[in-house]
Amino acid sequence: MRREIPILITIVIGWVMVMDFFFPPVSSVATRMRDWTLILIAISQMLGVANVARINLDKVSRKHPDAPYAMVLLLAIVLMIAFGVFLPKSATIGGLTWGGHEGGSVFDKVYNQMYVPMQGTMFSLLAFFIASAAYRAFKIRSPEATILGVTAVIIMIGQVPIGSLLWDGMPGLSAWIMNVPNLAAKRAILIGAALGAIATGMKVILGLERNYVGGE
Repeated sequence: MRREIPILITIVIGWVMVMDFFFPPVSSVATRMRDWTLILIAISQMLGVANVARINLDKVSRKHPDAPYAMVLLLAIVLMIAFGVFLPKSATIGGLTWGGHEGGSVFDKVYNQMYVPMQGTMFSLLAFFIASAAYRAFKIRSPEATILGVTAVIIMIGQVPIGSLLWDGMPGLSAWIMNVPNLAAKRAILIGAALGAIATGMKVILGLERNYVGGE
């Protein structure tokens, strides 16, 4: 029963979601199930935070080399929860706005002035790794690789100001490559991925796919 009940619940909910698009009377039931889904997602996020806290507390207790970083992470979790939950309304103390999740509060400032810049820094560093990997990958060894390499160079040059200085039509050519052949290939890949997702979903709601409960 530990496997049959989850499979049965998945099949029922899956068919209700499918019928919601074709049978209007099912819409109220589907809407209620979506509300339950939001509750389950919130609970799963709480479990995720608890699991992260457990792992990092274990690192701190074992004096792992990454223990200082784990302590910073745990402190950040506690402070953000305290500002966002226990102080829902911001208050001005000593000329500073403390607590809450409104614009200008400490919760808002920590997120926008610390997390967002660090996220941008990580993505900017990632761009150099992508450029390095692309340089190693674009080795001209075949006609297909030649087309790929030339196209990549045209697109990169067309996206920067030097492209228009070299040739006035370079930005237009770069945009045409992105909007015509590239978009056609992208849509073909998306259609294939959508068909694969539909096939996987049908296997799940028909009870043929049981990997999510440990089956084969």
